[in-house]
Amino acid sequence: MADMPIPHGSSPNDTAPDLSTVWLRVFLEVARHGSFTVAARVLGWTQSAVSRQVSSLEGALGGAALFDRLPRGVRLTEAGRVLVPYAEAVVASLHGAVRELTALREVAGGRLRFGAFATADAALVPQALAAFRTRHPGVRVSREEGLTPALLNRLASGHLDLAIVSTTGGVPLEPYELHHLLDESLYVAVPTGHPLVGQGPVRLAQLADADWISGSDRPEGTLLDAALRQGFRPRVAHVVAEWTAKEGYVAAGLGVTLVPSLAAGAVRPDVTLLPVLDEGAPARAVYAATVRGRSLSAAGAAFVGVLREVAARNSAAGRPCPPGRIS
Repeated sequence: MADMPIPHGSSPNDTAPDLSTVWLRVFLEVARHGSFTVAARVLGWTQSAVSRQVSSLEGALGGAALFDRLPRGVRLTEAGRVLVPYAEAVVASLHGAVRELTALREVAGGRLRFGAFATADAALVPQALAAFRTRHPGVRVSREEGLTPALLNRLASGHLDLAIVSTTGGVPLEPYELHHLLDESLYVAVPTGHPLVGQGPVRLAQLADADWISGSDRPEGTLLDAALRQGFRPRVAHVVAEWTAKEGYVAAGLGVTLVPSLAAGAVRPDVTLLPVLDEGAPARAVYAATVRGRSLSAAGAAFVGVLREVAARNSAAGRPCPPGRIS
């Protein structure tokens, strides 16, 4: 490793004195009041204790007197006058650090950087974010949107404090600390005149011969994994990435598509949602993910708590309540 450069005017043997911040605080009180006695009263100490602190500071600084002792009180020496602004800067910096650390602990300041996948932004994230900002307006919040793999990469690289992710896609989640938010059920979005409307919950196998609209031409790693688990490979007729565009294709009678419960609240009114029978494990789980072994800030922990509150409240209320009909 290369030698560190030596500041101009310094020698390799120069070392900063080992000063106690208590000494500096006592020094400033004496300088402010011009009296050991008054400083002792303000600090709640004895006069002899104040005198010892000042003597210790003078010794650490090479023995130069910081005060002239007068018949009544004390007066700063030239050395004392030089020290005052430096002592004030140190004490002010420490006070600032304490204020910021207190704000972090009380979630009254600091920052929160999080990411979420698109369907979580339909209701869960905006509701949680609104509640969080009401409770903690001093926290600086930034948000990103992306697919689960990209969000986890951003999380691992330190660009995000937490990521709202799902189990869709088969991305390994073991390296992360997972804070469970909810388990999602699925709906099939069909045109309003579809033959299955009015017959209650459906099995996906009942739609094995349908044309499907999906964000990928392959079902693997998408919500259509649920169809593979039920023994058939859906025929993807149209690859459409955006949710509202998928619904437009459905409304036009061009196929059907899967809609997770997080996105069901935004379904258009000319589309009907058919609940999919839960045959075993839920379609997917949603988590707030953090990096295992990396401390989560107080703001991050508070946001996870709010996310859980919103998820639980919506589940208890039977939400979502989509404008599209649920058959």
